[in-house]
Amino acid sequence: MEKCLLSIDWDYFISEKKNNRCSFIENNRSLIDLWYKRYIEAKARGEDIQDAFQLSSEWDKFWDSIKKHFRFGKNIKAYVSDSHALSYKIAKENNCSIVYLFDSHADLGYGGLSSLDFEVNCSNWLGKLFKDKQIVRANIFYSPFTSEKPEHFKAINNIYNVGYYKFSDLNELEKCVSVSAVHICRSGAWTPPWLDGMFVQFINASGIPYEMVNCPERKWDTDNIRLSDMIDYLMA
Repeated sequence: MEKCLLSIDWDYFISEKKNNRCSFIENNRSLIDLWYKRYIEAKARGEDIQDAFQLSSEWDKFWDSIKKHFRFGKNIKAYVSDSHALSYKIAKENNCSIVYLFDSHADLGYGGLSSLDFEVNCSNWLGKLFKDKQIVRANIFYSPFTSEKPEHFKAINNIYNVGYYKFSDLNELEKCVSVSAVHICRSGAWTPPWLDGMFVQFINASGIPYEMVNCPERKWDTDNIRLSDMIDYLMA
């Protein structure tokens, strides 16, 4: 039986009014400092950055729907991280040949086939799994808020077995898919820190024992920003 990795990015549930999800380097500044910078800049324009992001009402119903189509073994384990790049390691160590991905980004590599020559990172881990012959198929369920399109990955799609779906398409795919491992990713460079509490609730709602792997707590306190902090944030 083929082993499956179920990989879920928290940004699947988050929409941004301007839909301006550009690429960020995953580091401490992008995890928290840049969010404070955006907050300060928005405030200067008379805006509240928290109004620019919305959490889909589907986030707290997700697991009920998933468990109608996926089968989880008694000893299954979930991994929670900030970076989605960890999915590469999880798939490899669990001998998964299929990936079901729920995400706003395909993570196939954003520079054509040449992007798969780089080391594994948050933007190419799925493409690297194909190139390194670790998986034979990927089923990508795009967030309804994504700005990406399958044709953006034409070169990769022509070589590898990649399918693109909407959540409603689950009814047309295999029934009772057997899941060998689960990865839940926060993608803090793209998801706002004031929603981290909801993220924890989402993890717990899975009912699956999990291990935290390099997912640092983010504190969001806009009432106590010092002038020195503000200067540092604006320089981020």
